[in-house]
Amino acid sequence: MPINGAKHPANVLDLSHACQYARVPASHALHRIHSVFNSRANRSCFSRFAEGRKRKKKKRVEIEQTWYLFSRAFEREKKIKTLILLYFSSFSSISRLNGLKMEASVHLAHPSNFSPSLQRFLAEKFQRKEDLFKAPDLASDLQKQCTDLGQNLADLSHRLLASIAAYDSHSDAVQGVFNEIRAKLNDLGSSTSVSATFQDGREGESLGITEQILAEELPALAKEVARVETVCAYAETALKLDTLIGDVEDAVSSSMTGNLRKIAPKTSSEETRLLAIKYLKQTEDVLTAVTKSRPQWIRLIAAVDHRVDRALAVLRPQAIADHRALLNSLGWPPPFSTSNIINTNAGKSSELLNPLFMMQGDLKSNYCENFLALCNLQELQRRRKSRQLEGYNREVALHQPLWAIEELVNPISLASQRHFSKWIEKPEFIFALVYKITRDFVDSMDEVLQPLVDKARLVGYSCREEWISAMVTSLSTYLAKEIFPVYVRQLEEDSVAGVSSQARISWLNLIDLMITFDKRIQSLIANSGILISIREDESLQRISSLSVFCDRPDWLEIWTEIELSDVLNKLKTEMEDEKCWNTRKEGATGFLSASEDYKSPVISGAVLWRLSMVIDRCRPLPSIPLRARFIRLAAAPVVQEFLDCLLRRCQEAEGLTALADDNALIKVSYSINAVRYCESVLKEWCEDVFFLEMASDEASELSMGSDEGMAKGPGSCIFEEEIERLKEFQREWVEKISTVVLRGFDARCRDYMKNKRQWQEKEEGGTMSHAFVEALDYLQGKILKLEVSLNEIDFVGVWRSLASGVDQLVFNGIVMSNVKFYDGGVARFGGDLEVLFGVFSAWCLRPEGFFPKVNEGLRLLKMEKQQKEALERGKDRWLRENGIRHLTLAEAEKIVKNRVFMG
Repeated sequence: MPINGAKHPANVLDLSHACQYARVPASHALHRIHSVFNSRANRSCFSRFAEGRKRKKKKRVEIEQTWYLFSRAFEREKKIKTLILLYFSSFSSISRLNGLKMEASVHLAHPSNFSPSLQRFLAEKFQRKEDLFKAPDLASDLQKQCTDLGQNLADLSHRLLASIAAYDSHSDAVQGVFNEIRAKLNDLGSSTSVSATFQDGREGESLGITEQILAEELPALAKEVARVETVCAYAETALKLDTLIGDVEDAVSSSMTGNLRKIAPKTSSEETRLLAIKYLKQTEDVLTAVTKSRPQWIRLIAAVDHRVDRALAVLRPQAIADHRALLNSLGWPPPFSTSNIINTNAGKSSELLNPLFMMQGDLKSNYCENFLALCNLQELQRRRKSRQLEGYNREVALHQPLWAIEELVNPISLASQRHFSKWIEKPEFIFALVYKITRDFVDSMDEVLQPLVDKARLVGYSCREEWISAMVTSLSTYLAKEIFPVYVRQLEEDSVAGVSSQARISWLNLIDLMITFDKRIQSLIANSGILISIREDESLQRISSLSVFCDRPDWLEIWTEIELSDVLNKLKTEMEDEKCWNTRKEGATGFLSASEDYKSPVISGAVLWRLSMVIDRCRPLPSIPLRARFIRLAAAPVVQEFLDCLLRRCQEAEGLTALADDNALIKVSYSINAVRYCESVLKEWCEDVFFLEMASDEASELSMGSDEGMAKGPGSCIFEEEIERLKEFQREWVEKISTVVLRGFDARCRDYMKNKRQWQEKEEGGTMSHAFVEALDYLQGKILKLEVSLNEIDFVGVWRSLASGVDQLVFNGIVMSNVKFYDGGVARFGGDLEVLFGVFSAWCLRPEGFFPKVNEGLRLLKMEKQQKEALERGKDRWLRENGIRHLTLAEAEKIVKNRVFMG
């Protein structure tokens, strides 16, 4: 039914409809069922029902007694009025009292018959003879108070009558349900008695009927009893909520009219508001319990929430309006002049007056009560949202800025903007003023307001952090509305004119001021002595002026474009200086913790230093996605530009001499060293927490949107693409160096490989091939030059690649060339390989291991005739037993076939 006469939504459950239940048939009852219903549990159930009826009758008697007391009070008020008028008429000697007229003739009582309280009242008002002239005014005031009291009593009587009628309707409905249950129980008992009288040997049929009743009718009846209990619980909850909401609406209405019915007329509006908040909290407690225990009562909860919303829609604006009036009385915001700001910017100390420290007496008490009321309202709103958002991401919606702190900041923001409009071309004054105000009033937040927040039990709020956050937010809002649009227009105008240097400088200067301001603001929080998690994105955005870029990614792109252009212009002159390319950078100081010597040129260190400066510019950004986007737009292109420059230098060296010249080879080697150094530094950076956060955030977003993120995994770095390009550059040019050296070696030993007669010598002469020695001398010279100019990691890859190429070249050109090997030729070939192994012995302990094919081919050529026959019989098994693993059976048979044995 409607609560307190209010019109609820049409889908709200009506109590009268909830009390209509299906009847349970009572046929075929037995004596056993009758004993069940006469059990102790059922008797206790009906005893509770009887007690409920007694409580209802007692409640009705209490209501009647209350009405009687109010009637007696009304009569007493009329008697007081009559006694006062009688007392005034006893002073017949005063001429001004002769004009008083009675509305009805009453018998004048003797003053000795007056009550002590009335005598004290008259003695207090008429202490001197001159006070008698004030009697008409006093009489009119008393008359007005009596009239108001009578009206209040009349309103209360109407409300009591309405409550009694509603209570009677609920009681009659519940009584009807219990009467219906009692009738069913009586019918069931009578049917049990009848069944007992007709037992004439039909125990089996009776037993079957008993089982039917136990199986069908008894569960249905138990279910109906449970439904009745649910209806009773619903009715009690609805009545309780109706009473609480009625008290809330009464308190809210009274706080607006200044006429509260339930408490003393002299109660202040703040006390009335606190009383309304108290009732609202009690209502929220009941709704929270109902939500957990009876989640199916959603329509009742919705109806109550609707009425609570209407009450809060009146209560919160009224509290805020009173708070603003109190702030005006305090003299908030305090006045500040331009001279104070300029002196502060120059380093002089001039603190502003703080009205929060200066308030005293009733003004301080009223402000604290109003501040506490706002905090209680916000805590109530937080609890309601927590209940309504159960099952959702509540953390985002629950933490809202502190309302009372916002009311402190708003007038300061409006007053500051009058100064800000004069300083668009000098933004350093804007930041100085905001920081000064924030710093000068931050102590009062801890000492004056924080205890009130703690008293309101507003969990998770720090007045210092909320004050700083609100001030920074107001600054960010002004920057987004007034400052940045002007700077963007200047950039557009300069780009059209073809001169954009001044606008870019102004933009970078503004960014520098914002970064410096954020550092100073964060120091205010860090120096407070309290632990605040400001590294979370949500918290960091609230205390960073750079949060303007969160809502304007187009401005972020403009910023990255300016930063990229600035750093590339600075690197251009350094890249054009040939000294920066020729001088090697010894060690890895400044960027790597390792001690490897990458032999990189100075330009690589300069590029990495500029790159680190660009990355440091984005560290204060209050969002991980913003920082990642900044690095992709401003930092990654720097690496790509450097790689393009290296590629151009290598292509120039290749185009001029095909890398045959030593200077060209050294030039390419230095470029490879620079790439290797940059790759190592970027990999080390990617292990930093700053970059790991970006990689994790990016991977989580990709995994939610597609399977690409799952494939990449959480370990991917933001510089992953750039690192892959650097690796590809290294592989390409290391391979080109190896190819060029092998091509020169092949050209020098071509005659050596064409001379097949040298392998057909029948006797061991012990001489070496001079052409092969010259080719090895060329190879050794190139490797030594690469050892000096190339970094250690890539040098190892180069000489191993050369060894593998020489192995393949000699094996295919000599061993597999269908030439006949005699004993003298095998000895000569063995001597040549000894020289080859000696060349590479400077860089490894077992050089023959890097020439597996020619080494195993030489072993086959040196074997005896009997071993040749064993190979022909054993084939693959013989190769495995003799350690020949790098040659196939066909290759081994061909080598053995070309071996010629004498005698």
